[in-house]
Amino acid sequence: MKRLLLSALATVSVLSPLACDLEKTTNQITADHVMVGTLLATPQVDVSASALAGYDAGTYGGPDGGDVVSFPGQTAAFVFFGTKSGENAQPEGLSGATVTLRAGSAAGVPLNGQGGGSYGVTSDSTDDLKYTSGATYSFFAEQGGTKYEARVEDSPTKEAIPAFHPAEGFVRINANTAFAFDRPAPPPSQDRTLGFVTVVPLGANGEKGQATYSNVPTTPVEFLQLAATPATFREARVTIPATAFPNPKQTYLVIFQAVRMGGPESDNLFLGSVVMAGTAEVGIVRTN
Repeated sequence: MKRLLLSALATVSVLSPLACDLEKTTNQITADHVMVGTLLATPQVDVSASALAGYDAGTYGGPDGGDVVSFPGQTAAFVFFGTKSGENAQPEGLSGATVTLRAGSAAGVPLNGQGGGSYGVTSDSTDDLKYTSGATYSFFAEQGGTKYEARVEDSPTKEAIPAFHPAEGFVRINANTAFAFDRPAPPPSQDRTLGFVTVVPLGANGEKGQATYSNVPTTPVEFLQLAATPATFREARVTIPATAFPNPKQTYLVIFQAVRMGGPESDNLFLGSVVMAGTAEVGIVRTN
């Protein structure tokens, strides 16, 4: 990580609730263990077969179920746990840790080791993994008898995006055209949540293709950079680039995750450790 990142994180610590305990914050700045964690939920999505074929979406989201292709909702938890040595070092993953996710005082949900310091679980494999708006989620890692904790509080509700739901039932745009939408204002007492977008093409039978666009961080370094510069993901107006919609007569699933960010709770985790929890609003775009 660049020296600028460490400097920015130190500045953020002075202005944030993490700085209530100066000694704890100082320990976190110099800690060599890093955790990155996400808990992301996507609701069930009902896509009109008419939208997939490019016709009027008369039954989209409606009661006439015969014209609907459904994508089940899913919740997924992921953790990267590792170490860093020096401010310019890439984090190195630690395997063999016991990693769990806990909502409030509920029992922890184990995350399975995936190698390279990555751990994860989805609701497809356990009924215990659920997303609850307003909950506090704690991410735990234990290795060699030492425990590490990061926490995100007040997980957000789904953020309704009116532009995703025109009267026709889906958005029509020309291929290779940018799509912009406005986020609703947050409550007066709260900061705007982070917003992440992923665009996925859908086949005629509803099969998902490879994402054509995503601004979700994917590497530990990108998550650490996010901790220092989150403002980019809090803008009121979001523009998805034209390259996200490359093909004409194609249906795309647009997934917008409203995410709240947290950080280290224990003083043995690096201050830039990032954990996030959020849930999605979904729209359908059909290109001409």
